[in-house]
Amino acid sequence: MTKTTKAILVRQNLRLVKQLYPALAQKDLRSLRDITRALRLSISRGEIVRIDGRWYVTHAGLLRIALRARCVGIRTVLQERHSDPHVGRWVFRATVYKSPGSRGFVGYGDADPSNVSPMVRGAEMRVAETRATNRALRKAYGIGLCSVEELGSHPFLAEPPNEKHVVPPSRNSSSNGQPKLRDKLCLLIRNYELDPTLVKRYAADFCGTETLREASRDLVEAFVSTISEEAANNRAALVCKLNSYN
Repeated sequence: MTKTTKAILVRQNLRLVKQLYPALAQKDLRSLRDITRALRLSISRGEIVRIDGRWYVTHAGLLRIALRARCVGIRTVLQERHSDPHVGRWVFRATVYKSPGSRGFVGYGDADPSNVSPMVRGAEMRVAETRATNRALRKAYGIGLCSVEELGSHPFLAEPPNEKHVVPPSRNSSSNGQPKLRDKLCLLIRNYELDPTLVKRYAADFCGTETLREASRDLVEAFVSTISEEAANNRAALVCKLNSYN
């Protein structure tokens, strides 16, 4: 990447982050500028994200770094001795090979229902493999930023400020021990720093109802699944979509 191309990427990231976070402090903008220059990652492509006041690299960002550096390969192996499928606990070992003669850089990743978001319950095996891969990639290429996929579950407040009744309790009840839809959506809003009012408007439009309270549980469940994927794949694009409901 030339100096001109890098400068363009810096300007693009700063322009977009000012739209997403108008009140961002100058020190945070400087931090983003330094990260962009060092890692050459894009916010619009979902390669770096901001959660709870901190910058995180994503799996997509780490893979781009590896591709740019001509990584030879990545090998993942399930650690059967330390895994327990009966309780949903999985442990993986990942090895990143930077060159044909490389001995490899090793990283381990674990996941179980206690350290993953309720939004990905049931997918602990994939989460563990991704965490292992990310840790190996960060070690191989000297990435100081934690990856967002390595974050564990966040404690859910029963009634987060300004997020009450995003999904009506009557359509959100669960009797099988799984996280409630309202809990999932509120956690998603907080983790990805989304505007709860705009999320409600998007949800009503998605469900084809005047208000979310009128939507069936199946529609609400489909919406939660959809917005969860959109937030994980490209938060910037999701925020732009939400802003259209402003």
